[in-house]
Amino acid sequence: MAVGKNIRTYFEGQWHEGDAQIMRAGDHGAWLGSSVFDGARYFDGMAPDLEAHCARTNRSAEALMLTPTVSTEKMVDIVREGLEAYGQDKAVYIRPMYWGIDGDASAIVPKADSTGFAICLEEIPLAAPTASVTLTTTRFRRPVLEDAVVNAKAGCLYPNNARMLREARSKGFSNALVADAMGNVAETATANIFMVKDGEVFTPIANGTFLAGITRARHIANLRADGVTVNESVLGFADFHDADEVFMSGNMNKVTPVTALDDTQFQIGPIARRARELYWDWAASDR
Repeated sequence: MAVGKNIRTYFEGQWHEGDAQIMRAGDHGAWLGSSVFDGARYFDGMAPDLEAHCARTNRSAEALMLTPTVSTEKMVDIVREGLEAYGQDKAVYIRPMYWGIDGDASAIVPKADSTGFAICLEEIPLAAPTASVTLTTTRFRRPVLEDAVVNAKAGCLYPNNARMLREARSKGFSNALVADAMGNVAETATANIFMVKDGEVFTPIANGTFLAGITRARHIANLRADGVTVNESVLGFADFHDADEVFMSGNMNKVTPVTALDDTQFQIGPIARRARELYWDWAASDR
């Protein structure tokens, strides 16, 4: 499923130009959903937190009962080799992935030592700094570990996110603010969430129902280093309606301001703008 252009695929030890075929009909990942991935970004000649994203790919594989076959260091080297084909002015989505190939005697459990691996590089532009989204609520919630592999960035989790997005769009909004199993705010359908009240930043505490993202952690560290108080708290929908500003945090676009939550309107605020400035400054310093 290509959403960008200028795709390169690493598979079976070499780079291929284009959207190469990597999975067979009988692969466990194709018919039983044992696939994991991660997403990093390349832009302005930088690939921030690339090592952290590659390391999480391996942790996700283990959570889905797959055996990682490529070390974090090797994965980083392969990605950097593939990026050499892109200019520094290109924005690239970096997607390493594993999937199960064979199942055990039950067919349900993937064989731990039978794992496919690929990396997809796909040119996808970053959203403009002025881009924003609107949010609504959804009847769908984030699962818990007893129900789903929420400790992995697994493909099988995303149909639930798709249901959230479809419901939000049917109501005239671009994304959904999502509750956990207890009814507290967890994240949006596509990214982690932050709110600002009286100059302090708040974000839902990581409780195991959602992936506390690598970019989320980077924003928390950057803002705290800049003197901003950041609280990881239990938050409800009323807290967000009462916020001074709201913004999303995700790998795809890093910082995305929110301009509405149902009937509540927000301005693009100074903390969201500052979080973006701090992220780009940090990325350049870590180049």
